[in-house]
Amino acid sequence: MRLGVLDIGSNTVHLLVADAHPGGRPLATTSHRTVLRLMRYLTPTGAISEEGVRALEDAVAEARETARREGVAELLATATSAVRDATNGELVIARIEEALGQPLQVLGGEDEARFTFLAVRRWLGWSAGQILLFDIGGGSLEIAAGSDELPERAASVPLGAGRMTVGYLPEDPPGEDAVERLRAHAAEVLSPVAAEFQALPRPDHVAGSSKAIRSLARLAGYPVPGWSGSERLLLPRQALGSWIPRLARLPASARQELPGITPDRTFQIVAGAVVLHTAMRTLDIDELEVSPWALREGVLLRYIEAMAWG
Repeated sequence: MRLGVLDIGSNTVHLLVADAHPGGRPLATTSHRTVLRLMRYLTPTGAISEEGVRALEDAVAEARETARREGVAELLATATSAVRDATNGELVIARIEEALGQPLQVLGGEDEARFTFLAVRRWLGWSAGQILLFDIGGGSLEIAAGSDELPERAASVPLGAGRMTVGYLPEDPPGEDAVERLRAHAAEVLSPVAAEFQALPRPDHVAGSSKAIRSLARLAGYPVPGWSGSERLLLPRQALGSWIPRLARLPASARQELPGITPDRTFQIVAGAVVLHTAMRTLDIDELEVSPWALREGVLLRYIEAMAWG
């Protein structure tokens, strides 16, 4: 069965098409992305502007047409923090559903963390033991931990890379003073959340699962051999921290020349690095491994599982 997952996030509208069957590993056939950076379209009241809504409608209509051409039998459409938190969210959802031609599932922050945790657990396997997960999107940071397929604790905080860029690092380049203000803010927001996770058993495995984290790992981390010829990327906190002052001094146009930093991430990669480094330091994490599976794969896996039992 050919399935599609449409993830309407704060930074991109991303369609993943995969062939799947009950009990099998989903095999991706197509990945189609439209970069929007919705935080640019937020008005002072927290609404998504008319220009932003039209951009969303166009991106969704394009993804719908791609899914049709690819022969997708079932399209699973989800939206995360940008739509979820907008003050005109109901109107935006109605417009998206009209462009999509079907209902849209708007995920809460903790649900987003749970779907992502399921994907990471399946990717790493049961031998990974107690997992701690970080996932940085454009609007929010998700943290989840546990030893099962569903996390024992899941949290979502408004520390997404796009949101923090607009709120704390609007200048290009931002400079070290702005970085320190963001670092202090992130530490304050994370403090009560960290207490909950520190009460859990020490993780056997720490994972990061977003495009921002993957970009930072390609910049500051290192590869190690994986299984079946696959490459694993590890990101040490110390190496990440050493890159932050350099990133903060570079203009966005120069950051995209660095290894791993793609043009769609160059504006918000500094904020993503500061938030991730602060989260790792707050939870006393020295190193994490990048998981190639994240929210979209989690939604896909949950659907396949339901289909298998049905």
